This record gives sequence, C-alpha cells and structure tokens, in this order.
Amino acid sequence: MHKTVVIDIVALSNSVIGKHTPFLQKYIAEHHLSTIEPLLPAVTTAVQSSYLTGKFPSENGIVGNGWYDHEDAEIKFWKQSNKLVNAEKIWDQAKKEDPDFTCANMFWWYNMYSTADFSVTPRPNYLADGRKLPDCYSQPAELRDHLQAKLGQFPLFQFWGPGANIKSTKWIADASMETEKLHNPTLTLIYLPHLDYCLQKFGPELEKISAELKEIDQVVEELVRFYESRGARIILLSEYGIAPVNQPIHLNRLFRENGLIQIREERGLELLDAGASKAFVVADHQVAHVYINDKSVTEQVEALLKNVPGIDLILDKKGQEQYHINHKRSGDLVLVAKENSWFTYYFWLDDAKAPDYARVVDIHKKPGYDPVEMFMTSKLKAGYKLLRKKAGFRYVMDVIPLDATLVKGSHGGINTADQYKPVLVTSKAMDKTLQAPDVYQVIWDSLTV
Repeated sequence: MHKTVVIDIVALSNSVIGKHTPFLQKYIAEHHLSTIEPLLPAVTTAVQSSYLTGKFPSENGIVGNGWYDHEDAEIKFWKQSNKLVNAEKIWDQAKKEDPDFTCANMFWWYNMYSTADFSVTPRPNYLADGRKLPDCYSQPAELRDHLQAKLGQFPLFQFWGPGANIKSTKWIADASMETEKLHNPTLTLIYLPHLDYCLQKFGPELEKISAELKEIDQVVEELVRFYESRGARIILLSEYGIAPVNQPIHLNRLFRENGLIQIREERGLELLDAGASKAFVVADHQVAHVYINDKSVTEQVEALLKNVPGIDLILDKKGQEQYHINHKRSGDLVLVAKENSWFTYYFWLDDAKAPDYARVVDIHKKPGYDPVEMFMTSKLKAGYKLLRKKAGFRYVMDVIPLDATLVKGSHGGINTADQYKPVLVTSKAMDKTLQAPDVYQVIWDSLTV
C-alpha cells in the first residue's frame, strides 16, 4: 500500500484561507480542493467517525460529541473508547488487504482500545486530592513515555480551555513526526486543533486571528515538507468550518420554566437530574438532542420548540432518517440551529445557583458542550489560583464566565454558507463536492490506487 498521511486542520474553510496562510494558499493552488457538505452533526467525533468508517451516524452510532445513556440515565460527553464506533474502521479493512499495513492515530477521537497499531490521545491524571495533571495515553504504552521524554509533558492546558494555544498543536505535530521516525506507519492520522479555539472565540474575523492563522500555517508547512521527504501521499482536510454566531439559545431553561426539567439542589447549587426529568436537551454546538422520558409531554415539547427563534430544523425519528442521524442514541427530537445561533446547556435561572462545574473547565461533568470554557473571568484571579497550587494548597480554577454571548463562532449545523464548509485537499482531482462518508474512499484510494 502507498504511504499516506491525513492531516485534519480543524475548522479550515475557504473563509480563513488567504494572506495570513501563505503556505496553505500556495499549496492549495497547486493541488485540488473539494468542499465537503457538512455532516449532521458537523462536530468532531461524528465527522471523524464518518471519515474513518465511510458510514453516516445512523450506522456508526456517533450522533454527537455526547449523548444520553438511557441505561445509566446519564449524559456522557467526550468518551474515548473506540468500541463506541459501531462500524469497521479503515485500518481494519487495510489490514485484511495487506498484513504489513500499520496505522498511527495521532489524536483523532475515540483513540483508546482501538486496533490501530500506534495511538496517542489526551488523558489527564486525576489525583486523589482532586487535582488534574497534564498527560496523555498511548498504545503501545511505552510510546507515551518516549514522546514525553523527548518533547516534554503533553500540554493539556493548552489543548483546551482559556489557555489553549499553538503549543498543543505543535506538540501533536512533533509527536507525529517522532512516531513516523520510530515506526514508519503506512497510514498516519494527525489532528491539529489550533483554529478551533480562536474561531469559536472571535468568529471568522481574520484580522483578529491573523497570528493564529500564521501559526497553524507554519505547523502545516513543517508537517507537509517532512512527510513529502518520507514519500507519503498527503491529504489535508477539516471536519467543519466555523460561521459567525450572535444568538445563544437556552433550551433547558425554557424546559425548566415549563415544568419539564428536574433539578436537584446540593450545597445551595443546582444540578440537572436527567433521569428524573420529563424532557431535557443535550446541547452540542449548533445541534441539540431532545430526550423525552415522559412521552405524554411530547406534544408540549414540540409546541414549545416551534416558537423558539433561532431553530432551523426540528427532526423527529422519521425526519432524522433523511439526514442519516436516526439511531438509538439520538434524541427523540434532533434540533438544528439557524446559522447565527447555537445551543447552550444552561439550565439554572440564577447564576448564584449555577453548579460548581459551570465555572471551571470540566468537559465530562457538564451535560452539554460549553464553548465559554475558552474564556476567563479574570487573569488576576487565575494567577492567584495558580500561586495557591504552586504553594501546595487545594484549589479550584473557577475562572470561567457564565456569559454565552461571548462566543462568536460555532458549527454543527448543515445549512452553512459555502465559505464556511469543510474542505479536502489532495494531489488528485476529486469531485468538487463530497459527502462526509466519501472521505473514506478518498483515503482508501490514496492507500491502494
């Protein structure tokens, strides 16, 4: 098989390719660019799973970055087991064709306990005293030790949250090149998250994010030149583009005001009790899953939603079939926001009673995606918290604001202007427009044709 590297430049779209990305602009001019129609949902885990299986969410089961687990009666986000993806991956098919084939998965999601030969993914250490330390997980386990000895500790706090910056993307790029030197895999999958942060914070305002665009451009150039020297075929792609937004929609608050949400109060703070609620919303960027435990309120829920400004589509299970998202994990209703809107997970009516996790970076406890985690209430307060940490005191980094209007960019929906759609760049001519599952065939052809 032909050596291939797939570089996932998160949030790359025509809207950000230009004078601030000179290498990408020149590289694309010399190659072939296709537009990928946004998948429903156009979010990381769903799109990556579609690319690697050639299947829609209705078949591979990845209906979002998180969903409601009916058996556990819990909302679960950002789980990592590859066994959650209910379809064969491209590396499994390749191994059937060529027993010498190997695959390195560098930070694409669902990267734990897969059959990929080499993998690295974020995995912090959670200590008994409540602290969270930066770290990563690898297969084989000694790869993690080698990479961190050579490159330093994986910069988890620069991977997500208010401190996110180019350091995590550069570490992933360096780790990918080091893994290449060590193991020479046939297929390498590389995830570069850098543009995700600035575009969700500021929207596609190029002058505001010019420095970040130049930074990712330089990392991509280094990777491309390195893998060209290794004789690899190169595919550049993205999972989604990010469009400007200015309207957060608080559906769980609406449901609460109408007696559908069950709240539990602990230590004077409120928690969403999904299992005891008649109906609730799992928000994921511009897509939301509505789960209805008490079917007698279905008509009430639908009537409420029809009057909410900013909702573009309301899909029941039958309607979900048309968009290939109907699955046992998907909501009784799937909602898609209009282009300028997005869904929050917020369920409290008084900020004084917001749960303690609302003001921290906590992607696993929150019952929905929270892009406000990229903002900080006070650098002075954060500095004080860090000093307490260094002095050995227990601390809580409660520095995340509760103002959803801060977010200026989002993704996830399907009715997206062409300039904000994801792209794919290859050396071979492709159809100008692809569906997400078509990317599987593009990668397969690079390996085999």
